[in-house]
Amino acid sequence: EVQLQASGGGLVQAGGSLRLSCAASGFTFDDYAIGWFRQAPGKEREGVSCISRSDGRTFYADSVKGRFTISSDNAKNTVFLQMNSLKPEDTAVYYCAADPDARKYYSGSYDLPSYWGQGTLVTVSS
Repeated sequence: EVQLQASGGGLVQAGGSLRLSCAASGFTFDDYAIGWFRQAPGKEREGVSCISRSDGRTFYADSVKGRFTISSDNAKNTVFLQMNSLKPEDTAVYYCAADPDARKYYSGSYDLPSYWGQGTLVTVSS
């Protein structure tokens, strides 16, 4: 059974940092792009970042480039999203996801990843 366990959300002031974790199990970690989507109230879900274990390639949405960093701990099958210089507009529920196709995280993609974890709320106060 595929499981994605997300954690690390919380309340932080603007300019602060948080680190999200996504622990994956039930599939071959190396065959997937694992990453994060987010959904703010009244907005569509958007791909934030992903990392492809097979070649280490990463993707970042333009809105988070230079502020967020995705990484993986292969021994623990866990992906991390380090979020720095947080802004109020980063406030959203963040969802961990996994799919063999990293393009599903790109803006404008009509297909969403196959597997999802539960959301974790990130709130950035101004």
